[in-house]
Amino acid sequence: MGDLLDRKLLLVTGKGGVGKTTVAASFALLASQRGMRTLACEVDAKGALASVFETGPTSFAEREVQPRLWAMTMDTEASLKEYLALQLHLPAAARIGPLARMFDFVATAAPGVREVLTIGKLAYEVRQGHYDLVVVDGAATGHVVGQLAAPQAINELVQVGIIREQTRWMLDILSDPEKTGMVIVATPDEMPVNETIELAARLRSDTVVDLAAVVVNRVLPELFGRGEEAIFERLARPDALPALRKAAGDDVGPIVDAARLAVTLRRTRADHIERLRAEVDPAVPMLYVPYLFLRSHGLRATHQVSEALAAELGY
Repeated sequence: MGDLLDRKLLLVTGKGGVGKTTVAASFALLASQRGMRTLACEVDAKGALASVFETGPTSFAEREVQPRLWAMTMDTEASLKEYLALQLHLPAAARIGPLARMFDFVATAAPGVREVLTIGKLAYEVRQGHYDLVVVDGAATGHVVGQLAAPQAINELVQVGIIREQTRWMLDILSDPEKTGMVIVATPDEMPVNETIELAARLRSDTVVDLAAVVVNRVLPELFGRGEEAIFERLARPDALPALRKAAGDDVGPIVDAARLAVTLRRTRADHIERLRAEVDPAVPMLYVPYLFLRSHGLRATHQVSEALAAELGY
């Protein structure tokens, strides 16, 4: 599984709340620590990427936030301006007000234009070789397929000309599993597992992007074995509690209840993980990240998740 970071473009998605941004940032941090010049890009501009790196707000202009690690936030209008500067040789400081207004009109009339500008910027960085790896904190599972399918849709719609040529090289990069891979982040809960299974199927049927890995985040540790579980069940019986309280104090009841709850949660989540493994292509690597019992998820958590991913990848 070590070849995961040998790709040039790593797209990370997942249901909201599963830790997608932290995992994306952790992959980027891991790559930079292994000596790779790395770009981390946030697509939805919520500022979460800056939070997990504990740095100032990011913008379209990439900025170094850790050694060998740059971060940026996607901006489709800025991407359009950069594209026009490259294709029409407009000066970087040129005013493009009328063109921007035309872009808004075209983007509204022709769905997929904004998505192509997003994917196009990322693919351009890969094409130019500015970075060894581009890691994308991508759209959530409900939107990522439409984003990835946009170049193909426009390529099929426009048969000739510069637009078709531009989408063709984007598709060449997206469809090459040695260059591009999708990582889906899930937690061992029913809804994230359902969405991950559905998205894995849609990636195969509706896009040209390879599913590189599934990251199962917030996996609870196995604190107790089967024998200890049986002991907790016996201790929780009404006839056992009085003697237990007499021997260990009045607080022992909640402690036993907490132990039983830990066993139940672990077993329930293990069932969800088994279903995920059974219904996703067995050739797709599955990486496990332990639950971090932290109050906040800043740079410390990013380092811990990065270390867990490194262990899973055999680094």
